[in-house]
Amino acid sequence: MGVDRKFIGKRYGPMTYEVCKEKIKEYARAIKNEDPHYVDDEFAARSKYGGIIAPPTFAVIYSGQLAMPFFMDPELNLDFAMLVHGEQEFQFHEIVRPGDVITTEGNISNIENKEKVDVVTLDAYSRNQEGRLVCKAIYTFVIRKR
Repeated sequence: MGVDRKFIGKRYGPMTYEVCKEKIKEYARAIKNEDPHYVDDEFAARSKYGGIIAPPTFAVIYSGQLAMPFFMDPELNLDFAMLVHGEQEFQFHEIVRPGDVITTEGNISNIENKEKVDVVTLDAYSRNQEGRLVCKAIYTFVIRKR
């Protein structure tokens, strides 16, 4: 038995994340990307952005929080021992800055039942406080069958 395709379209969220400058700096340092746009207040203030901005992959912070309700969904009954993160993709639309309030909602966009694995795709749409799409994240999970 695999993940039932009837769950295609199942929705998760909304979940909200308030972006702060220190989290951006911590994230940039953690990924070893000390681009001054992300960590240097004086440089960033003189840049075309007028202040600190988030690295594009910071999206994993605010969009990735949607994974928890997906993982813990009792209806899906996912077998964590057999689940692996297959891949992720981001489509970027807006710069993210300190003070932005990002709201993420998403849905299961596809379930493929193959012979030895199920492949489940979760799409996450993150919008800023003005309702503008900042990022679409696509997470693909592979669940091996016992």
